[in-house]
Amino acid sequence: MTTIHLITKIKAPIETVFNNSRNITIHIETAHKTNEKAIAGVTSRLININETVTWRGKHFGIFLQHQSKITEMQFPNHFTDEMLKGCFKTFKHEHIFIHENGTTIMEDKLMYETPFGIFGKLFDKIVLEKHLTDFLLERNQSLKMLSENQQ
Repeated sequence: MTTIHLITKIKAPIETVFNNSRNITIHIETAHKTNEKAIAGVTSRLININETVTWRGKHFGIFLQHQSKITEMQFPNHFTDEMLKGCFKTFKHEHIFIHENGTTIMEDKLMYETPFGIFGKLFDKIVLEKHLTDFLLERNQSLKMLSENQQ
């Protein structure tokens, strides 16, 4: 299993950052490089516990679909989305928010397994882990700018 762990410090209220992170419309705007669209389930607004969304986006030159469900949520401290259908063997993304001295610390823990045995592990180490890390870093920077400018 691969784990990507990122920390982003955002000078905005925890509630703002939490809600922006689970806003489907904002996700579409901040994932423009992969042309991601929400095509089923919740396709706009804030997604909530036990709701699903199916994403369609272009990764590695091909369109892929990924359906996830919000399996845990405690406003405004954390939520977890887990893959129901998609290209991974397993996929779980924990979003954690901590308020500290006027700053929100947004923590991502993305844990996933690739299919296809040794070939999947090799693809992960050569390409996939960096691709997902870069995707999250770029998205988090967009969330940071958006959240800080909403004040």
